[in-house]
Amino acid sequence: MLTTIASYRLITQDLDRSLEQKANEPLIQRETEYYLENISNIKTIDEFLDNDRLFNYAMKAHGLEDMSYAKAFMRKALEEGIDEQDTFANNLADSRYREFVAAFNFARHGEIATVFTSAQTGTSEKYIRQTLEEDVGEENTGVRLALYFERKAPTITSAYGLMADKALLEVTQTALNLPTSMSSLDIDRQAEIISEKLDIEDLQDPEKLNAFLERFTAIWEVNNPTTASSSSAVPSVLLSGTGVVGISDSILASLQNLKIGG
Repeated sequence: MLTTIASYRLITQDLDRSLEQKANEPLIQRETEYYLENISNIKTIDEFLDNDRLFNYAMKAHGLEDMSYAKAFMRKALEEGIDEQDTFANNLADSRYREFVAAFNFARHGEIATVFTSAQTGTSEKYIRQTLEEDVGEENTGVRLALYFERKAPTITSAYGLMADKALLEVTQTALNLPTSMSSLDIDRQAEIISEKLDIEDLQDPEKLNAFLERFTAIWEVNNPTTASSSSAVPSVLLSGTGVVGISDSILASLQNLKIGG
């Protein structure tokens, strides 16, 4: 079995090819063709919710597959839309719901909501990427987390954005060697610690983002080895300057002095 860092590199060195291969898998290809052929026929929220095949596809595309059963919840989000600040979706902590409503904005566009790119190819592309991440995650959670972080990076503008997403925070804490117990600190203090160690703007730079995620995958491999000997195969340069296993609460203060990419 490949190590976490090797698997991540294999997928991302030609991500378009990896996505194309996933899209061409028979089941995925069949579901995507059905979705693209039929989604534009949906004119109302009721029609959308009543078509399980289309609705479930859209929910999975946005990482909400586990909430496909909660149709009353999703109806409320879709009916209120996102144009007003106090709408249901805008007040949910999880931004995925707002993104879903933005893609299927019946509240704003009515019966033509499904003709836009966001509802058609935009959703199918998300579905394929989501499926790739999920399938990879069945073998290695660290690779799935890295791919997810890479996908979300363009939307991250502050440490608070990292902290608001459990998966993003796990990658951040791992890559920066921050103990999970830091989550018990005041939220502003957590943001300060992360900002001291990571320049958020670096996540918009592909080379710096890749270096950050290679560091994450290397540390993940040490903490969650895929084979008995895989830890020794991790390049030491990716781990230099830190003890990456068994970080204790007592050294949180010293960790604050280490800044990535600085």
